[in-house]
Amino acid sequence: MHWTVLGFLAGAAGAWLLRRLRRGAVVHWLWCATPNSVLWTVAAHRHPPPHWLAVTLALGWLAVLLTATDVLHRRLPDALTLPAYPVLAVLLVPAGLDVGVRALVGGLVFGVGHLVVRLFSPGALGGGDVKLAVPLGAVLGAVSYGALALGAVLASGLSLLVGLTRPDGGIPHGPGLLASTWVLAVFLL
Repeated sequence: MHWTVLGFLAGAAGAWLLRRLRRGAVVHWLWCATPNSVLWTVAAHRHPPPHWLAVTLALGWLAVLLTATDVLHRRLPDALTLPAYPVLAVLLVPAGLDVGVRALVGGLVFGVGHLVVRLFSPGALGGGDVKLAVPLGAVLGAVSYGALALGAVLASGLSLLVGLTRPDGGIPHGPGLLASTWVLAVFLL
């Protein structure tokens, strides 16, 4: 029960933070508190090792804030994506050297893959998607190399579904990336 309350409070604090970022978003606090509470409760009830729980909690919080911003404004603020690099790297350290190597490879592969798509089709992905792909690829790589491939497929499918709900046809890719990474990190490890 305490993860539900902590997740709710962390989500509400995240909404407050979003309003104060230079390129953040004005989001009703319940829109961040409620989904974050659900994500943290689900992650905690999977009973992962403590270091992995920290990864999934951080990832869930980041997913809620970035999804809200991307859906509302079609951007992923550097103030959230760039700190994800060192935060997730530090949280992955206790997993050991073999997981660390997979995370490094995963981050590079996912980041370069998204960069190539951005270079050849600039309208397909934004710069924020490319920046976000690196830490998310690291998490997926830490799970397994198979999770990296599955994450790419799931993210594309989820992005398509999100795009179908937008009347202007714009497809924010961040929510699909974040959701697929969180689901695989929570349910495959």
